[in-house]
Amino acid sequence: MVCNRCILVVQQELGKLGLNASRITLGEVILEKEINKEEKIKLQQALSQLGFELIDDKKSRIIEQIKNSIIQLVQQQEMDGRTNLSDWLSNKLHLEYNYLSHLFSEVEGTTIEKYFIAQKIEKVKELLVYDELSLSEIAFRLNYSSVAYLSNQFKKVTGLTPSHFKQIGMEKRKPLDKV
Repeated sequence: MVCNRCILVVQQELGKLGLNASRITLGEVILEKEINKEEKIKLQQALSQLGFELIDDKKSRIIEQIKNSIIQLVQQQEMDGRTNLSDWLSNKLHLEYNYLSHLFSEVEGTTIEKYFIAQKIEKVKELLVYDELSLSEIAFRLNYSSVAYLSNQFKKVTGLTPSHFKQIGMEKRKPLDKV
């Protein structure tokens, strides 16, 4: 789950199946009671039809927590430029960064840093399409040290300059869960 609409959809689906959640957050559902194997299969099928996946092993949950934390971080810009990603994630998830980094790379085939950059670039694309902020305002908002650094990173990831992307717009954006 990567947005509040996702939470709402999952909540509705749980209701249809007669399951009550004590808590639903991005990437996590805590049910009020344990479910049996049959209920689990029905839930898995219902979520699968909506493009969601039922994850109940520890490693997969940690990976989802990393992804959801990074998405929230980028979307809400809650990390200041003085805090580095490794410390922030370690503190947020209460796990050593070396463990998180190794696990993420092993399972996802990319680094946490590359995933973070990809999410930031998608946010830049979104802000460019909205056309409400200048490139320097976008760089400041996303904690880039300079517009030049943002532009170089944007071109490295997308193959386009931010101004060229702005001209071609929406068709080059990706859903956050596909980054």
